[in-house]
Amino acid sequence: MAQFEQNIEALIFASEQGIRMEEIMYCLQAALNTEIDESAVIKAISNVTKKYEADAFAIELVKINNGYQFLTKKVFHPVISQLQLQRSKKKLSQAALETLAIIAYKQPVTKLEVEQIRGVNCDYSIQKLLEKELITITGKAETVGKPLLYATSNLFADYMGINSLKDLPAMNELSDPANTIGNQQE
Repeated sequence: MAQFEQNIEALIFASEQGIRMEEIMYCLQAALNTEIDESAVIKAISNVTKKYEADAFAIELVKINNGYQFLTKKVFHPVISQLQLQRSKKKLSQAALETLAIIAYKQPVTKLEVEQIRGVNCDYSIQKLLEKELITITGKAETVGKPLLYATSNLFADYMGINSLKDLPAMNELSDPANTIGNQQE
């Protein structure tokens, strides 16, 4: 049974993104050429999770976006933040973050709609978000010219550390009272 758990541990470790239960079961069934019971996989994942809770490990197994992924424990975040500072050139620019936020809250949305909200051209930001696979093209709008529609990708949830779009703050939580003009009436 330990080999079974090690196979699951290896799958999760080797996955660049969170790996879903269905993917784990498919890979195990294909590699081991046998039927796999989901409850056995759940028990094995639980055992692996418990194993990495020990202080001897700097990583832990977490469930994000309905998938399993190894992440650094929070106690090590200050050290990791130094690494992130060194690699900051790979971070998203303010313009890209603003564009991504608009797409996340308004999806599916056209580039023109994003530009109307931001008030500036968004070609570069959208291209960078597509390259980083944080957004995807979901189709074409039924308007004149059939512009492309953009939405967030599954990688977006991983990048933001959330399970679903429902975990994003509500729009009213984001508004700053300092940005309002005049008296607000209820």
